[in-house]
Amino acid sequence: MADAIFDSRVEASAARDVTDLILQDILAGALMPGTWLKQVDLERRYNCTRPDVRRALDRLAQKRLVEHVPNRGYHVYEPDGRRAREVSEIRVILETAVAGTIVQNASADDVRALRKLAKHFDEATLNGTMLELYEANLAFHRQLLMLGGNIELVDLVTEIRQRTSSAPVSQWRTRARVEQSGREHHMMIDAIEHRDGTLFAELTRQHILQK
Repeated sequence: MADAIFDSRVEASAARDVTDLILQDILAGALMPGTWLKQVDLERRYNCTRPDVRRALDRLAQKRLVEHVPNRGYHVYEPDGRRAREVSEIRVILETAVAGTIVQNASADDVRALRKLAKHFDEATLNGTMLELYEANLAFHRQLLMLGGNIELVDLVTEIRQRTSSAPVSQWRTRARVEQSGREHHMMIDAIEHRDGTLFAELTRQHILQK
């Protein structure tokens, strides 16, 4: 039983490592948008097994970084500028609409929880993988929206984000942009702590649009 648990953990670790290697190559431009990802080539490129490659591709497909085409395979997601812009505009409408409620509902414990998540993002910036950074960002924004008290809205925004590539991962091509996102997280929390709904709404708008 213990051996089975160990093996599953090793498999999960291997899949995560290969996932991040593929992601790094996508962000670096080594794997360009539209590139078909042949599993045999990825096995050789990353010196891993076929199951590792398949799990990594499935994970990236879930995050809309690669696309799976039935009976054909996987290719690097091709960004749609129009769709990405419109998704951002929809997010602005939805997320700023509950800004006042978030500020009103946030307790001191909620602010501390947000600080912890923002610091986790900062730590991932320094020491984590790109995938860990992506997941830390999602966790922060989900917790933020949860304070709006509308679970359907949280799920709707999550679904809408999946209609385009995993922004802002595609925009995190420089350390400066990642660090700016981290600072924006803390500025948003500051606005919540000071009960400034107007400022929080504007910071949210700028953060989503990457202004």
